[in-house]
Amino acid sequence: MTLPAFDTDTILAGIRDWVQIETPTYSASAVNTLMDKLSDAYDGTGATLERIPGRDGCGDHVIARSPWGQGEKGILVLSHLDTVHPLGFLERLPFKVEGDKAYGPGIYDMKGGAYIALEAFRALARQRKNSPLSVTHLFVSDEEIGSPTSRAIIEAEAKKAKYVLVTEPARDGGKVVTARKGVARYVMTLKGRPAHAGSRHQDGRSAVRELAHQILALEALTDYAKGITVNVGVVSGGTRPNVIAEEAMAEIDVRVPTVAAAKTVLPKIVDRKPVDPDVRIAVTGELNRPPFDKTKGVALLFAKAKALATELGI
Repeated sequence: MTLPAFDTDTILAGIRDWVQIETPTYSASAVNTLMDKLSDAYDGTGATLERIPGRDGCGDHVIARSPWGQGEKGILVLSHLDTVHPLGFLERLPFKVEGDKAYGPGIYDMKGGAYIALEAFRALARQRKNSPLSVTHLFVSDEEIGSPTSRAIIEAEAKKAKYVLVTEPARDGGKVVTARKGVARYVMTLKGRPAHAGSRHQDGRSAVRELAHQILALEALTDYAKGITVNVGVVSGGTRPNVIAEEAMAEIDVRVPTVAAAKTVLPKIVDRKPVDPDVRIAVTGELNRPPFDKTKGVALLFAKAKALATELGI
């Protein structure tokens, strides 16, 4: 087997162009600017494009289907183009190349992998050689916030596929990911009792103080040996420095390696009890993505990919 000719300088230039279009999830117009550029990149490939309008403040999603084999189950390539970086972050971390590494917002997660998959599709088109299976490439705009507007699309396309490949980055040393932790997201809201911090301090019940207790308790659930992490990543509360805070809020990210771990840890988050009995706590959220175990099918697909890589000398 021989690889088609790839010009790495050209590919790197394309990745640079994508990185320099900042695409934070909640800036639909910014994400759609890259979706426009992506759509144009399929010109001349024969691909059929479907663009699904965004909603709820998120950008559009794009599906590109190969002109061959669409009647049978084929390969779904799944990518996201949104990033966690806010607009303007490019000034802090501009695109650059140092040695054999390139840097820039979103290049690792996951514009680099998404662009390389696009180039592979275009190489097939240039060779005018159909792969044995159809190829469908789905680009979504909301992965970084849990795929609320694309999940149904992803599930529908996955059901049509024989194989699903995700262009997320490899782990340290180039390790291919064949299993993944589950992700849960929660919002904790706290309601205390306001009072003037000077004249009536004793009458107040601080939601912010209670939240401080809760943060320490929540993050204490992290167990690196078991692969469990709990991160309180966003907090807010209070109105003025001279007022005992009546309300506070925290957003919580939880990663669990197995369903059993989820059943053990998640109730400890949902059923939080206040240290101060006069402060009320409510927790909303769910296990957004269940743990992805390495099944027999995944192991077989990895073995096939490894054999092909060995054959190609990569």
